[in-house]
Amino acid sequence: MTEKLIEINGIEPIDIYGANNVFLNHISSKHPKLKIVARGNTLKMSGTVKEIEVFENRLIVLVNYVENYGTLNHSIIEQIFSDKEPIVDSDDNLIVHGNSGRIIKARTVNQQRLVELYEKNDLLFATGPAGSGKTYTAIALAVRALKNREIRKIILTRPAVEAGERLGFLPGDMKEKLDPYLQPLYDALNDMIPQKKLQSYMEDGTVQIAPLAYMRGRTLDNAFVILDEAQNTTLSQIKMFLTRMGNNAKFIVTGDITQIDLPRPSDSGLLKAVKLLKTVRGIAFIEFNVDDIVRHPLVKHIVEAFEGNSANL
Repeated sequence: MTEKLIEINGIEPIDIYGANNVFLNHISSKHPKLKIVARGNTLKMSGTVKEIEVFENRLIVLVNYVENYGTLNHSIIEQIFSDKEPIVDSDDNLIVHGNSGRIIKARTVNQQRLVELYEKNDLLFATGPAGSGKTYTAIALAVRALKNREIRKIILTRPAVEAGERLGFLPGDMKEKLDPYLQPLYDALNDMIPQKKLQSYMEDGTVQIAPLAYMRGRTLDNAFVILDEAQNTTLSQIKMFLTRMGNNAKFIVTGDITQIDLPRPSDSGLLKAVKLLKTVRGIAFIEFNVDDIVRHPLVKHIVEAFEGNSANL
């Protein structure tokens, strides 16, 4: 009789054990000759060397599956512990698997172009109307890069420019004042990373969400950095942001030039940066349009109505 301890790292143990150990009981039933005891993130096994070896190999496959796809069910356990390759939903435009096995993919032509240009460029500008998936697609690429260990951290940032409100009049401390501006970024991440894992990432700095002013003075190495709502930056702000780029970094800048909240729209740094950098090699530009809008069908018509009649208002 041999004993061995295996630590489960990279995911929450409950993702493997299931509520009330329902998954662990299923796993144990596939190895009735082994005694398996769970203590936190450690599994203690007692049995023959051969049984322990087979179990450990299967467990590694199971942990990798949960880490990659963020979900587990009895069917997957059955496949893996019967030495079958787990069946996953394949899609040519798949970017990453989100929570509960949700497929996050490029759903429009320009979203696909963003994915393709990302592979060839370290800096991308993606502009277009609300709901066209610019930021969501960019964040999906960032999560994929983190899961594939291509980068060490994700940094998401926005300028803290009010759309009709002033920060000083909002309740709470600075974080509470700023969180409403950053909430869309939290929402996207919550679709793609399990809540407990995301919380852990944010606590150890693997995922950082901060207002643009917090980027000053930093050099961002081994990072995937997204500047959202860039139409509300000034030229000096966007220059400051772009010059933070360090080694092995990927930068994506997103914005909607029809929603500039600066006192003078002509001060938008996004507009000026696109003109200045248009001919620089290694930088790609994607212009989304109303055909890329993937929210409620009415959003497309709303955008078209505003764009078509803005001169008469």
